[in-house]
Amino acid sequence: MVIVYTGDGKGKTTAAVGLAIRAAGHGKKVIVIQFIKSPHRPYGEAKILQQLGIEVHQTGVGFTWTKTPEEHREALQKGWALAKQHVLSSLYDVVVLDELNVALAITSFPIDDVLPMQDVVHTLANKPAHTHVVVTGRGAKEEMIQLADLVTEMKEVKHYYHKGVHAMKGIDL
Repeated sequence: MVIVYTGDGKGKTTAAVGLAIRAAGHGKKVIVIQFIKSPHRPYGEAKILQQLGIEVHQTGVGFTWTKTPEEHREALQKGWALAKQHVLSSLYDVVVLDELNVALAITSFPIDDVLPMQDVVHTLANKPAHTHVVVTGRGAKEEMIQLADLVTEMKEVKHYYHKGVHAMKGIDL
């Protein structure tokens, strides 16, 4: 299956992490590749997944306003090469591509030459039959929605950020 968690509400990565833990609990081989998140920031989900023996790769350099376009382009190119290799490898039962939708939605600088949508669709459409791929991130492109077997949209109803509360360790990080 190809599963997509998208929308402007919280819970996309959390849902994917829950699925990864559930799969690992059944003896499935799982890998998580995070496209935007940087290994230089302590994200709670990466810590616990690694403690549980789930392989995690944080290939990003942070959000688009924190680094130069070239730094992001290089990270996206390396991240996609790693993701594609693992999706097609037949080694994994579940591959989580966290924030891939966000990466594919970047418009502030060109990305199609380093993260081509056609290549993403082709790769996911031709993955091994036993491999499930979970794609997260707001702004899922129509191509991703059409390809997916399951799409869940998280909808924000109310968020503490609007009261000035920033990301909290253990809740958001």
